[in-house]
Order: sequence, then C-alpha cells, then structure tokens
Amino acid sequence: MTDGARMATRSGVRPREAATHCPYCALQCGMVLHATTDGVEVAARDFPTNRGGLCQKGWTAAELLDHPDRLTTPLLRDRPGGELRPAGWDEALDRVATALRTLADRHGPDAVAVFGGGGLTNEKAYALGRFARVSLRTRHIDYNGRWCMSSAAAAGNRAFGVDRGLPFPLADLGRADTLLLVGANPAETMPPLMRHLTDQRERGGRLIVVDPRATATARQADLHLQPLPGTDLAVANALLHIALREGYLDRAYVAARTTGFDEVRRTVAGYWPAEVERLSGVPVADLEATARALATVDRAIILTARGAEQHAKGVDTVSAFINLALALGLPGRPGAGYGCLTGQGNGQGGREHGQKADQLPGYRRIDDPAAREHVARVWGVDPAALPGAGVPAYRLLDSLGTPSGPKALLVFGSNPVVSAPRAARIESRLRDLDLLVVADFLRSETAELADVVLPVTQWAEEDGTMTNLEGRVLRRRALREPPAGVRTDLEILAGLAARLPDAAPLPTDPREVFEELRRASAGGPADYAGITWERIDADTGVFWPCPDEHGPDRPRLFADRFHTPDGRARFHPVTHRPAAEPVCADYPLHFTTGRVLAQYQSGTQTRRVAALRRAAPGGFVELHPDLAARLGVAEGTPVRVVSRRGELCAPARLSPTIRPDTVFAPFHWPGAARANSVTNDAVDPVSGMPEFKICAVRVERA
Repeated sequence: MTDGARMATRSGVRPREAATHCPYCALQCGMVLHATTDGVEVAARDFPTNRGGLCQKGWTAAELLDHPDRLTTPLLRDRPGGELRPAGWDEALDRVATALRTLADRHGPDAVAVFGGGGLTNEKAYALGRFARVSLRTRHIDYNGRWCMSSAAAAGNRAFGVDRGLPFPLADLGRADTLLLVGANPAETMPPLMRHLTDQRERGGRLIVVDPRATATARQADLHLQPLPGTDLAVANALLHIALREGYLDRAYVAARTTGFDEVRRTVAGYWPAEVERLSGVPVADLEATARALATVDRAIILTARGAEQHAKGVDTVSAFINLALALGLPGRPGAGYGCLTGQGNGQGGREHGQKADQLPGYRRIDDPAAREHVARVWGVDPAALPGAGVPAYRLLDSLGTPSGPKALLVFGSNPVVSAPRAARIESRLRDLDLLVVADFLRSETAELADVVLPVTQWAEEDGTMTNLEGRVLRRRALREPPAGVRTDLEILAGLAARLPDAAPLPTDPREVFEELRRASAGGPADYAGITWERIDADTGVFWPCPDEHGPDRPRLFADRFHTPDGRARFHPVTHRPAAEPVCADYPLHFTTGRVLAQYQSGTQTRRVAALRRAAPGGFVELHPDLAARLGVAEGTPVRVVSRRGELCAPARLSPTIRPDTVFAPFHWPGAARANSVTNDAVDPVSGMPEFKICAVRVERA
C-alpha cells in the first residue's frame, strides 16, 4: 500500500472498487483496486489461482498508473537522429497512415509488419491480427510469445491435438503425489503458485525439480536434478528408459488411448542411465529415484517451463516429457498429467486469436481453407484476400530493413531491444527501418528508437478479458478513466484503419470486439463461442473450449479422448542433440538466463517501481566460487561475459549452488547488463523458439 493510499484509508474516504487481475504473469492473481483521493490501492482477493496472495510485483502494480514517466501524448521524430517531440493525435496517426500507404504502394503490403505481445488482452490480440490481415493485408505479424510458449505449444498440439498450457485446474497441483518441475522456478516467477505446492507437500506429496541452478524453488524440493543446460531431453528419455526397464508402463492406457509407442520404445532403449549421467551430470541414482517417484504413485504431474523449452530443440524436449507422461498413463486423470507453466499475463489467450504468424482466431491454422473461409465470413472479406502465414518472431525481426524484408514495424506491448536474442543485431535492424511505431505507456528501450510513439491505457483503465495459464478466461475491469491524451490500443487500431484505403472499420468497444471474437473462434480448437462477459462475472472465469453459452465449460481436458481425429494421443520419438553452439577453448563456459523475483520480462515497468528497484537494483552474473577463484574475481567484482555475438558487463554474484561450468544472468536490464546481447539466435525448426537458455561464453574481469 502506498503512503497516499494509507492516508486515504485513515481519512475515511470510501473508494470505488474494481475486482480485476494482476497485470503481470499468467497466474493472473485476483485483486481488488480501490480508487482513493491520492491514487489507487491494491488489495488481494481470494481467487482460485492466488487464494488471497500476491507477490511484490502485484502489490506495487498500481504505482505505475500515475508514474512520472507515464506517456500522455504522442511523440514524433521529425528527422533521423532527431529528438522525439510531443504531437497531437491526428498528426501522429496521419504520419503513420501516410507512411504505411506509401511503403505498401512502393513495395507491396508485406513491406509493413506488426509485432504484438503476450500481455495484450484477448480483444487487443484479436483486433491486432484482424488489423494486420484485413487493414494492412500483410502476412508479417508475430509476437513476443513466440519466445515464451511456442515450443510447449507445438509439442502439445502434435501430441494432444490442442495447446492449453495446463489442461487441468491449477488446484490439481496440490493433489499430486509427485510433482516434477522441469526448468521452472515459480517461487520467483509466480510466488502465489507456491501455495498449491505447499498443499501438495502437506498432503505428503513429493516435489522434484530439474534445473541447472539451485533456485528458490529447487531449494524447497525433495530431490533436485542439476543437469548441464541443454540436456533435459536426454534426461527425459532416460527416465522413460528406466520406467520401461522397471515395468512401470501403463500398458492398458497406451493400448487404448495412444499411437506411436513402439518407435518411442526403440528410441529410448539407447538412453542408458549411465550414459545420460555422463552427458548431463545427473546421477543414475537420482534418475532412478525420479522415475520411481513418478510411476509408483496414484497421481503424478509433469510440468515444463522456459528452462526446458527455450532451446533450438525445445519442441522435442517437451515431447520427451509428454512421452514419459503418456507411457505412465497420466494425462486425463484428476491430479495427474502433463502441463506447462505459461509465462506472460495473457500468454495463453495471446496465442489463440490471431497475432501469431500462422494462426487465425480460435487457434485455427491460417493455411486451412475451412478456417480461412469461416474467419473471412466473420470479417466480411473474401477468403482469398487473406494473406498466408508469416514467419516466426526472430526471422521477422532479423529481416527488418533489409532489401527483401519489411520497411515498417508497428509494435504493441513488447520491447524487443531488451527481450530479443542477439539483441544488438535486432536493435540495428530496428534502426534500419523507414518507420518504427511503438504503442506503450512508458518509454521503453524500443520506444526510444521509434519514429512515432503512441501512449496507451494501462490495465486499470480498460475492460477486457485475459486467459490464464489454466485456460480460464477472466475479466479485466477498469477502475478509472485514462489520463487525458491517452487512447486504448483498440482506438489506435481503429484510427489507423480509418485512414487506410478500403479498410473495414474496426470496433473500439472491447465488449463488441469480444462478441466478434466469439463468432470468429466458434468451432475452432480454442472455442470461446459459449463464453460471455456475464458468464465470467457470474463465476471465477470460464474454461475453454466452451462452444455453448448454456453448456458446460472444460476445466479438465482429455478425460475421454484427446483432440486428435481419432481421439488418441500421439507419441513422438525424439533424440538428444547438442546445443547449437558447443563450448570450445575460446568460449569454455555455458551461459543461461532467467528471471529474478522483483523484476518482470524486459523490466520496462518493474524497473520504475522504487520498491522493486531496491530489491533488485541491477543485473548480475552468477558464477561458482571455484570459477571465480580461477578468474581472480570476488563478490561484486565487475565481470564481462563474452559470446560470439556480444557481451554483457555486470557485478559478479558468487553461488556454490550453480554448476562450475555454467554462468547465469537475469534478462531484465538494458545497456551494458543486457543479457540478450550474448544469447544465441539459433531457433527451433518447428516452433521458431530461440536458444535463450544455452550458448558458449568466456568470462573475464571487466
């Protein structure tokens, strides 16, 4: 609570209230906002995900609403290298629309690209996709969720026929006898989730964590497997090898509900635990204990997160853990199964409704003629007029400003200057554009490069829906009007569409947009047709798929069948392969990245909150004391981490719990401490996920 909020409470002012959700991660914790004479007060509410808890980020979220850095007027740059200056909305939108028309006339519609974000509401993500494909007629649209959930999404689709991060309610975690977390650190990334893990422990359950670092979550585990970064796939195959050797296979389940097991059996036969120990560093005894803990209980859950997924083989790694879950007969049973922990606030809904390069609303494929016909009918256009699939996020950004790439980019809800892999290269690409437009409420590092910056509303100033990590569709409710001079993303898109030739008008009312989204998603894998704002308001959200307004929703999937044509899940044989960039004499160490408790994503928001800045004031490089001794480095000594792509400089933080061959840095800071200056831009061939989690580096005193 801010000092102003405390004063308002003491003075007896009765505030207005809005029951809404935290603006940060995909847990979407329930909160109540109180409008006071001096600002906005945050209170937690007892919602199924957070059960009355919030993390420090949630408690301080309202401080950004009236932050001195808040943008309240459009900004224009009159010439390359010039300063951004305040401008009126008509001048700003006219400038953007004129440039877009000119570039499209000169180079074709694909000269314009759109880049969205996993924090946009469902309505904004849907409108952004429609705007790109109908108003701009460009195939070039993707979003930063490509760097978050794409590998797990691709693996889930090919195994289950559908991608919903958790195909069961979050409360199932508390019912599991064994919970295996792979590359997940919820104690820092989504702390209120730990209440469910506490339930699990109090019921006698066992927690096993797979992570190269002894994170805050790993320190609470009954067993911590600490593999070399990039070897999770081999670990998963070894666990299945042990399960088959020990007779843990659920033969009836595999026979009745799956296909493709025999080839997987042959593949994992070669993953002898002793060989995998030499490869990964995980002892055979720990591998055997993990397989036994998963297979000899009634209810077991396997969860993956970015540590396993942000690799050039991320899809195959997730598939290996899905194979293990299927072989043990876990998916579809209460308190059991496979799931992944979605990261961004609307990471689930953001990838369902059209801002992804290959998708149309309802999680339809853009290359499916029936899907194109259905959505085109809702949009009132000819299916043939809809562009085809675009390219994944990194390929899109890396092509900007090149002879064959887009000449203009519109960015909504993302900060790729900090968040993109090989960030210095992407920053250079952004500078090469003829037009860069950024819609944001703060001057992010990407906005600082823009030709036009458009100020948008914040979460407490807008209505809409979000879809959390369980597939639960929630209501975001406005507490107050935005500051004068600020517009919603929907108003910006409508204003631009009105200035483009032959563009259909776009609605600006989020409820109207959601009603259109319902029609566009009807019959698709992510079917929202039966979800209404009123139905969400009457309960604690509605789980998709929900095709019938008067029928049930689906908190738990796969009880009777999977979402494949024959109803069976698909096994996929996968084999371990080395990281895209092996260590060598010049770059002898492994580098990995992640988050810290007090910061979020690129830090554009959280770095401006005083309490969070005090808790995590800047970047650091975590390394083992033995490595530090060899380098002559002490705690706090500035060090330089160098890869083939760039370098970062930050103080050393010594930890005996990290592997001696691995160094870690959080990715929330720009400038010299920018971790993504170092990371590898190799991508997964299926998902387009970059290899954020491992590359070869050397470390030296700075």
